[in-house]
Amino acid sequence: MNTKNLVLMALLVSVGAALYLMIPGFSGGVKPDFMLTMMFIGIILFPKASHVFLLALTTGVISGIFSTFPAGFIPNVVDKFVTAFVFFAVVVALKQLTSKLPLVCILAGLGTFLSGVTFLSIAIFVLGVDIGIPFSSLVLGAVLPAVAMNTIAFFFIFPIVTKLVKRSRFETALAN
Repeated sequence: MNTKNLVLMALLVSVGAALYLMIPGFSGGVKPDFMLTMMFIGIILFPKASHVFLLALTTGVISGIFSTFPAGFIPNVVDKFVTAFVFFAVVVALKQLTSKLPLVCILAGLGTFLSGVTFLSIAIFVLGVDIGIPFSSLVLGAVLPAVAMNTIAFFFIFPIVTKLVKRSRFETALAN
């Protein structure tokens, strides 16, 4: 791994963490996870399994530490790994199209949906967390708004990051 790339991934994760901490939890403590947005950008920029593993691990642990959902640490870590590697597989499959903003925004929205459903499924059905709100209500009241918020955030953040990365001559998948 290139140190320069590690620094950029760390910056993406730290910006995601700052955004994550600023957003309050709603619908039983669930909050939109802007760390996903930054993780998705990192995966698009550096589509290698080792980079995806590192991004999934760091975003999962940081999201888990600051989670407002009861027993949210384990579901955060697991959902980041599942989401990161599914997103990675799609990015690799659609390698030629990952510079197209509409497509990557759709992928970010779908990735956020996958992350939210995975998180809630693990928390509620595996760990047995009972917050008094049905699963379907959490999906409608928390996951779908998070999908909308992350997709909008991705729409604005992705072009800025890609322009900065190209100017600074990072060796990314988009630079090739």
